[in-house]
Amino acid sequence: MLPALKPKELTICGLAAVRARFQRDAGSIQRLYFDYATGRKLGLMCKALAAQRKIYRCVEPAELEKIAGSVHHGGVIAVVTAPVLRTPTAADLRAWAGRREPVLVLDRIGNAHNLGAIARTAAFFGVKHLVVTDDPAAARPNDAAYRVAEGGLEAVTAWLVADLPACLKALADAGYEVIGAATRGGRPEANRSAVKPVALVLGNEEQGLAPEVAKACTRLVTIPGAGAVESLNVSVAGAVLLWELIGRR
Repeated sequence: MLPALKPKELTICGLAAVRARFQRDAGSIQRLYFDYATGRKLGLMCKALAAQRKIYRCVEPAELEKIAGSVHHGGVIAVVTAPVLRTPTAADLRAWAGRREPVLVLDRIGNAHNLGAIARTAAFFGVKHLVVTDDPAAARPNDAAYRVAEGGLEAVTAWLVADLPACLKALADAGYEVIGAATRGGRPEANRSAVKPVALVLGNEEQGLAPEVAKACTRLVTIPGAGAVESLNVSVAGAVLLWELIGRR
């Protein structure tokens, strides 16, 4: 019988995601499971695990489904040490601003699949910092998020804050333009000529930005549409705005 997941572990599924974790932090991989076809692509990884006396095993697809808790395992699963999310300090924010590093802030994004898709897009555009709120309704970087991110969560650092409005004010004080994505009422243009580094804030799938979060932003933007539907999925809206605010610069 396969061992149960220990506390503070999570599963990373799919070849791209597992390879990204191995490249970034090979030591965090505790166990590796794969099907026959995928195992032929994992020689270097298995050799490294063998040197560390860690488990790596070829198993049947049904066993992979049990470990992953999903049929979407991609033929390989790495059981890894779960990350501990830290809270950024004022000094951290000033250092990010000094290096002009863009920041993506999520206000109670509740769906882990959306979180994973957003992280993948953030990684694509070179965003280094992903801030999530310590709210019971907010998704954290879990198994599903890592699977959807396809390695994106290895390229960004996730941070956790308890008081999001205070964090946004601190970002503004550090020199960021804090731009909130509003369903309606924001300016339609992205103002790509802005000289300040950007912190983009995306709101909850159903409720959007909390009023106190919107108030803490330095400005709000709204993506103009044809009016057939009210808004985009938050991960799609995030991709559009990351391109406009960061990708084009």
